[in-house]
Amino acid sequence: MRFYEYEAREIVRRAGIPVTDFGFTRDAREAATIAERIGGPVVIKSQVLTGGRMKAGGVKFADGPQEAEAHARDILALEIGGHMPRGVLVDPRADVAQEYYAGVVWDGAAKQPVIIFSPVGGIDIEQVAEEQPDKVGRRHFSNVLPFSEFAAKEVIAATGVSGGDLNRLVPIVAKLARLFVEYDMTLAEINPLGRLADGSFVALDAHMDMENEARGRHRKLLHELGVGDEETRQAREATPFELAGEAVDAQDHRGVAGNVTEFDGNLGLVIGAGGGSLTLFDAVRAHGGRPANYCEIGGNPSVAKACGLAKLVLQKPGVDKIAVMMSIVSNTRVDIVARGVIKACLELGYDPAEKIAIFRIPGAWEEEGFKILERYGVEYADRSVSMHEAARRAVAKIQGAGA
Repeated sequence: MRFYEYEAREIVRRAGIPVTDFGFTRDAREAATIAERIGGPVVIKSQVLTGGRMKAGGVKFADGPQEAEAHARDILALEIGGHMPRGVLVDPRADVAQEYYAGVVWDGAAKQPVIIFSPVGGIDIEQVAEEQPDKVGRRHFSNVLPFSEFAAKEVIAATGVSGGDLNRLVPIVAKLARLFVEYDMTLAEINPLGRLADGSFVALDAHMDMENEARGRHRKLLHELGVGDEETRQAREATPFELAGEAVDAQDHRGVAGNVTEFDGNLGLVIGAGGGSLTLFDAVRAHGGRPANYCEIGGNPSVAKACGLAKLVLQKPGVDKIAVMMSIVSNTRVDIVARGVIKACLELGYDPAEKIAIFRIPGAWEEEGFKILERYGVEYADRSVSMHEAARRAVAKIQGAGA
């Protein structure tokens, strides 16, 4: 899930990293009050879960409270990339001598977080890496062992920063790394991290993404930030279909039926969680299929949860058939998923043999699951059939070509 900038700034502040004296509001008149409290020139920033705010007119500068109110009123009515703002952030215009970049991101290939630091901030780090690769430092670190400040010092020094700046930056980057691990983030970024005229450092902007599965662990933090349980917080507002997927998962603590994302295809997917679901999604597309959705099911869900997810997908307008697939052997009981998806078909008045294009889940109790599928004439594939072949068969079925 993604945080708004004002929420990410608060997370940064709680971690002990210096931030500006900012304020958040949904009311233009209150923006003037915040500007008056701050004193001096301020920046009014639209709070949306997308980029391109500056180009779209969602960031404006004001010299005083009256101008801040006028800008806030304009920005609150401004749609950016299909998003209406949650509110505006009112920030002092800091006297910045230099802008830096500090970030931590999860490296899926290395299965470890990696610190990224650059003395060139305020622009995309990808652009800096391409144009000035010697100005970007990287270092992996363990998300299990305690974080050592030496790792932060090493990655900062590698970019040529030294002396007092190095000593003041080390604790900031170390706190960012610890924050990343503590709150199960996939991204924790400060850009820019500003060095002010007096030599101090302050976070001028922040971006945070948290693992969706970690929301339960950090419910206290989320509630304190005002994040509702129903919010999916993707890069766009959730559709009713996606909110309904969240509701299906929340109805039962057993297993997972989450990360439901809507597309406009005709083949509904009930697919295994983790990297396997991404692989299966891509396999369907590689064979010319048009997925109607992305989702993840696993962790031994109940029959009710499997049924609820399948019914949601089957009822989505434009869906002709569903494919039920997992890529690896897991502890998820095959018979439970089979009961769930067949139950969904029957309750909606569909013939399971017609609506389920393919069922390929290797796992526990698979013989019992296969017997249930055979009873209803559903085509299934055992573990000898690759996931790519299963995806091909599903696409062929929905295209009317036959397997």
